[in-house]
Parts: sequence; C-alpha cells; structure tokens
Amino acid sequence: MRHVVLFHSVYGLRPAVRAAADRLRAAGHRVVTPDLYGVPATDTVEEGFALLDKIGQDVVLDRARAALRELPAEAVLAGFSMGAGVAGALLAERPDSAGLLLLHGTGGAPESVRPGLPVQLHLADPDPYDTPDEVDEWQRAMTEAGTDLTVFRYPGVGHLFTDPDVAEYAPEAAAATWPRVLAFLAAP
Repeated sequence: MRHVVLFHSVYGLRPAVRAAADRLRAAGHRVVTPDLYGVPATDTVEEGFALLDKIGQDVVLDRARAALRELPAEAVLAGFSMGAGVAGALLAERPDSAGLLLLHGTGGAPESVRPGLPVQLHLADPDPYDTPDEVDEWQRAMTEAGTDLTVFRYPGVGHLFTDPDVAEYAPEAAAATWPRVLAFLAAP
C-alpha cells in the first residue's frame, strides 16, 4: 500500500482524475487528489491554460505543497500532464518520495532525483507538448542521474489518452496504462 498524491491536468480536477484515484484506492492505495485551482474544471484545454494563467503557477505549487503536508515523506508523487510537471517540480522538496508517476507529460529534473528513484512515464507518441527529442533528452538525463526509469510510449494516440471525457481518449492505450501503473505502485 502506498500513499499517492495525484495532481490534475490543466483542465482542473475532472472526473477522470477522481476515477483514476478510485482505481488506485481499489488496489489498496491511499490517494489524495488536491484541487490546485479551487474552482470547477474547464471544458477545453484553452480554458484550462487561461485559468492557469489567471491563478498563477506559484499558487498552484503552493496548493500542491499544502496537499503534501499531511502525507508521509515517502508518498508517491503523480500527475496528469500539467500535474506531472507539478509532481516533478516538487520532487526536490520530497527527496524521500517512493516514486514519481508521470501520466501524459514529463516531470522532474535530473538534479532533483536520487539514485534508484522509481520513475514511470506514460506518454503519447508523438505528444504535442513533449517532442520526441525533448523526451529522449529527458529520458537520457534521468537515466544518467540514476533513476529506475520506465517509459511507455503509446503510438498514434492523443495527449490525454486516458481521459474518457476528451476527444483524445484511446480506450486500448488507457487499458494498457492502468495495469502498468498498478504494477509500479505495487513494486517494493
């Protein structure tokens, strides 16, 4: 059983994030899904970016930090898209984290990881927000930093392919993702 914080995408705290948390809870994990915006989720990615601009990255990170205060130091940092970036950004402040789970976006900097840190990435291939060259460079740097990195690339799907409420949803890729995530969280 792990403690997991699952940060939402730029859309906000959507049903897909809650459903993912419920899936992880059903496997025995304790999961929190903080609302980094404090307002209802948006319907489009454009509205999401506008809301992020209005709220500000500093406020989002402060809300993420507040959500982590009640969690043990070894809690797994996880996130969807923008939330993956949030999880990665907080890794330097949470060196005892049991892992970094990145869905739909890279996160974390090589200088913020400890050797052996389990990291798992699930990403569309290609992804409109993380180019193949950027992903390759990030993967190389994280591997050189000593992480225990596993990257799953899903060809021909859209960015948020696990979210059934967006046009990018790819049921087969989503179905492949969740057993891999559960195996990652179950690993010692």
